[in-house]
Amino acid sequence: MEAKEQQEIEFNRFGYTAAIILLIGCLGGIAVGVGAIQNTFSLILVVIPTMITLSLLLAVYPMKYIMKASFVCLIIDISMITYYTIF
Repeated sequence: MEAKEQQEIEFNRFGYTAAIILLIGCLGGIAVGVGAIQNTFSLILVVIPTMITLSLLLAVYPMKYIMKASFVCLIIDISMITYYTIF
């Protein structure tokens, strides 16, 4: 990430925080609801990244770490939703 983009994200921290909480919280819940609760490994794979991301937000960590954790969580949640929707 470039320095200017990083400064813009830090400046708008509260807006990004609200969006991340909404997106990650809802997608994690949907992933568990569509089928990740049936398998312990899948449940762990969804819950741990979601809780790490939300904990980083609560701890007011730098946004570069929060954005990285959010992208990882987003990819895992979407892949789990897709997997359990198809199979």
